[in-house]
Amino acid sequence: MQRLQDRVAVITGAGSGIGLATARRFAEEGAKVVCVDVDEEAGAKAANEVGGLFVKADVTSEDDVVRMYETAHATYGGVDIAFNNAGISPPDDDSILETGIDAWRRVQEVNLTSVYLCCKHVIPYMRRQGKGSIINTASFVAVMGSATSQISYTASKGGVLAMSRELGVQFAREGIRVNALCPGPVNTPLLRELFAKDPERAQRRLVHVPVGRFAEASEIAAAVAFLASDDASFITASEFLVDGGISGAYVTPL
Repeated sequence: MQRLQDRVAVITGAGSGIGLATARRFAEEGAKVVCVDVDEEAGAKAANEVGGLFVKADVTSEDDVVRMYETAHATYGGVDIAFNNAGISPPDDDSILETGIDAWRRVQEVNLTSVYLCCKHVIPYMRRQGKGSIINTASFVAVMGSATSQISYTASKGGVLAMSRELGVQFAREGIRVNALCPGPVNTPLLRELFAKDPERAQRRLVHVPVGRFAEASEIAAAVAFLASDDASFITASEFLVDGGISGAYVTPL
């Protein structure tokens, strides 16, 4: 399929995981991909693989965010798709009783403030074009509670969900769609690290997925590509769950 032919897509956190899988999928569907990452080696490798443009940026820096969209516009003439995906889930973000204020703030800056900055500075480009699709990475934890808490991560993703809903409503009449992608547990380096460090905690997550496995990053990328495309032209202000049924389960299969 070539649903994204010649559209300009900016992906943050494009060097690995869901971001990298989405860069590949977007390129397969014909998009011109701008790969943004703070990791120069990983970001440049991703851009080279998909024939795109690499921009090194710290998405918590407003100057960097402004520059990345300026670069995308100057290179390709517009910004049609913004996949605001960069995020962290550090081990010092734990129960509210254990998580210090520095860990709290760091996660909020990367996971929530960056999405605010990316939306704030891409929407003017989309308003001038009269169209655009923004996909913000939230999480299934934005709609569920967990006894194995990562309190700042959970709060940040709830914020992404609420902000995406409001922006989707505010700019709907201007042709700009804004949706929150809510993945379930995904087989990414972050999750594999959790398995290695605390297999029991990781297994507690897996047992509650009705499908019986974690998602592959390419499956999440397929959902992002759908939301970015005209196939999703009547979808905005939504929480788009791609979670293997976890948020709908009361009792999971044996």
